[in-house]
Amino acid sequence: MRPNHSLLRRQSASFAVAIAALSVHTLSTGQPVNPQDTLETVIVTASRLPSSALTLPVAWSAVDQQTLERIAPQHSNQVFNRVAGAWVSRGNGQESLVSLRSPVLTGAGSCGAFMTAQDGISMRSSGFCNVNQLFDANLLQAGKVEVLKGPATVVFGSNAQHGIINVLTRSVSETPNAVSVEAGSRDYYRLSASGAFDSVALSAQTSRYGGYQDASGYEQQKATMRIDHEWQDWRVQGVLEGSHLDQETAGYIDGFEAYKDDDAREENGNPEAYRNAWSGRGYLGFSRAWGANAEIAIRPYWRSNSMTFLQHYLPWQATESNRHQSLGLQALANGLTGKLTWLAGIDVDHTQGSLLETQAEFFSPNQPDGIHYDYDVDADTLAGFTHLTWQMSDRWSLDGGIRLEETRYDYSNLTGSGSACAPTASACRFFRPDSRKDHFTDWTGNLAISHHTDSTTVFGRVARGFRAPQTTELYRLQSGQQVADIDSETMNSAEIGVRGGRQRFSYDLGAYWMAKEDVIFQDRDRYNVSGAETTHRGFEASLSWQLSDVWSIKGNGSYARHRYDSDIQLLGSRGSIEGNDIDTAPKHFGSVQLLADFSDTGPAVSAELEWLWVARYWLDPNNQHEYDGHELLNLRAAWNVSPGVTVTLVATNLLDTGYAERADFGFGSYRYFVGEPRSAVVGVALDL
Repeated sequence: MRPNHSLLRRQSASFAVAIAALSVHTLSTGQPVNPQDTLETVIVTASRLPSSALTLPVAWSAVDQQTLERIAPQHSNQVFNRVAGAWVSRGNGQESLVSLRSPVLTGAGSCGAFMTAQDGISMRSSGFCNVNQLFDANLLQAGKVEVLKGPATVVFGSNAQHGIINVLTRSVSETPNAVSVEAGSRDYYRLSASGAFDSVALSAQTSRYGGYQDASGYEQQKATMRIDHEWQDWRVQGVLEGSHLDQETAGYIDGFEAYKDDDAREENGNPEAYRNAWSGRGYLGFSRAWGANAEIAIRPYWRSNSMTFLQHYLPWQATESNRHQSLGLQALANGLTGKLTWLAGIDVDHTQGSLLETQAEFFSPNQPDGIHYDYDVDADTLAGFTHLTWQMSDRWSLDGGIRLEETRYDYSNLTGSGSACAPTASACRFFRPDSRKDHFTDWTGNLAISHHTDSTTVFGRVARGFRAPQTTELYRLQSGQQVADIDSETMNSAEIGVRGGRQRFSYDLGAYWMAKEDVIFQDRDRYNVSGAETTHRGFEASLSWQLSDVWSIKGNGSYARHRYDSDIQLLGSRGSIEGNDIDTAPKHFGSVQLLADFSDTGPAVSAELEWLWVARYWLDPNNQHEYDGHELLNLRAAWNVSPGVTVTLVATNLLDTGYAERADFGFGSYRYFVGEPRSAVVGVALDL
């Protein structure tokens, strides 16, 4: 396929302009604000404690409550367009794949490269990730979303490899007494409400969407309860959250650039596909002073997840049901001794999980009907960590920490061991290993030095991250593989960054280099193996500029190269791929928002025009098939009709561009999850 050179030139020029004039990672991404306020932003994720965002020696982004309310996200990718280095590609309905200083990773355990958390507690147990797990989060009614990029700090272990997405719940004091009704294109409806009562806050939403492809759409409900209370000398914080998704899924459309055909965009080659998911999480945290200069915190937690879906992306269309339940505990102590700030903690997690894969109809002797896999896994994780910050002088700080973590799996096969096919099958696709136990011991650490002034921080950081193998990589084997002899993936990272602001302008710039070893992949024999190496290098920039009392501009951009760094034979590859770009890894992408707020100069109206782009990317490891990329325009506006009534508009894809949210090349064909055509949603919000 020949590159579209005019599009490449246009996107490269656009990227250069965005980086040069408006490219940054804002220190606070709400409505137009005084830059001095942005320097006072607080980040919780890095240490589980409120920390000054300006001085943190780690790359971070934050999307605050005001911005979340303005976005009014129908899907998680509408939030993460504003995070430099992050790209959440939308599947159909509420499905998604995450990219964070990385390619979009696919495969059984690819989701293990990222941690998604609520208030610092992983939404899924570390060995039981799911690529779509962001749809569990109540982003619409969150207090803030914080993103750490690259190997995370030592308060996080397995899965916090390329980064962590942490959704912070709204405190009771930040929860409004309000109700909102929205309606829009293709039978989209959403009702949301929230209220605070003494020390308890409740938030809930229910939505329905008819879908833009045949036989597609979803219904989804989410609810969050938050408790903030003082009890004797203890501060008590508790959260209980649940979500439910009932989705009719549209699969890929096939054919080169089929997304440009208006009729093809509406087709659904898998009208029988579906996804039903339920999740619940809760914790109760207790913290108090410990002596004169220290504090202790204890948080027991619970999580439960279950999901059933049709594997419509495979020709034989098996059905998978997976679930897991967890109990865990986070314990942390921190304090100040002279110029030394310290913290130390212990994390414990026990999870019981299961997976059942069945096929209703016979497809071939190698993909038979009946049970493919049926197993249980008990998983235990124990970790200890410590982190120190030494204030060497008024301007210089040195940070360092280390974490040691052990993960144990106890796997029980509940069906016949070995091949799932008849003895006459020539190459059975499914193989069930014997019951067994596995354990993995890993460590992560980081060291950073930083220089601070009143308005600027410059830092350098080295870090190591890891992820233990996922249970599906170990126990859902194929093509006669009897044992998956794989180890934990590790990644070493080095980065430099500078952030700060002056008067009406704030900025955040960073460059990174990461090398990943023992990468787990599926080889040409469909065996799950480890030993691959990849490299990841990039530059990220974000900025916020208050042009006047009315106008402001914000933006972010990322340029990166993600490459195979070893001579391996991936499933679907031909010949050596060493030095090739990893597939589904755009070299650059980002977004720019132009905001206007006329509240102080005229009518109570505010608006935002958003431009976002994704550059071209390869669809296969041999770099022979590609997607040309796309650019989109979105508009959001709000009108305060009266002190308690606000009318909102969210219009997406204003130019009705035909594009692919995600492109793929598989089973000998171009495949696309098509982007949604021009859409509009109107809402009315009432303050009670």
